[in-house]
Amino acid sequence: MLTRKQLDLLEFIHKRMQRDGVPPSFDEMKEALDLRSKSGIHRLITALEERGFIRRLAHRARAIEIVKLPEALEARGFRPVVIDGDRPETPAPSGAMDVTPVHALELPVMGRIAAGTPIEAISEVSHTVAVPGSMLSGRGRHYALEVKGDSMIEAGINDGDVVVIREQTTAENGEIVVALVEGHEATLKRFRRKGEMIALEAANPAYETRILRSDQVKVQGRLVGLIRSY
Repeated sequence: MLTRKQLDLLEFIHKRMQRDGVPPSFDEMKEALDLRSKSGIHRLITALEERGFIRRLAHRARAIEIVKLPEALEARGFRPVVIDGDRPETPAPSGAMDVTPVHALELPVMGRIAAGTPIEAISEVSHTVAVPGSMLSGRGRHYALEVKGDSMIEAGINDGDVVVIREQTTAENGEIVVALVEGHEATLKRFRRKGEMIALEAANPAYETRILRSDQVKVQGRLVGLIRSY
């Protein structure tokens, strides 16, 4: 039996993994649950792990896997999300739900996207990659990009990862997007609009947030999934 806060946190993590393909940060969890400190989130995460609902993967930032969901969330239509490449080789705990396999779809890989030092915009297909159909969000066109750099490492996005992007020209505050800066520089950052200005936030304290005029930034897509090879 989960407490209200434990259930709320599990639902929030699950929704964010469905939306972004990566778990939320502890700061985002704290804000979502209206807690005063991250120590409360640590206690809730530990409780969920002890009860077999989540698994923390060692030696990786923000690496959380949802193993199963309680009946209260299943009744709302939620199902566990497991990102390909994140499954440990050890068996899942007793009572964990089976994840039904889905057909893979081929997406074009449009080259590399900067998550660090800026690189030129990419527009040509270099190859394709197989992506689980469950990772695709909505009916829009999707494409993939290889990440170059470490500026989004605290969002669970590492150098060399392949990100799955849904093509769109708008974004909500807090979403991770592909942004085209001044017509020639493509970058992967968290999007924030502040009046007529746009902030492109890194998820690594070594990188500063970039503040640009709205006419200098064009959203080209939103992150919906992530693929990692080992």
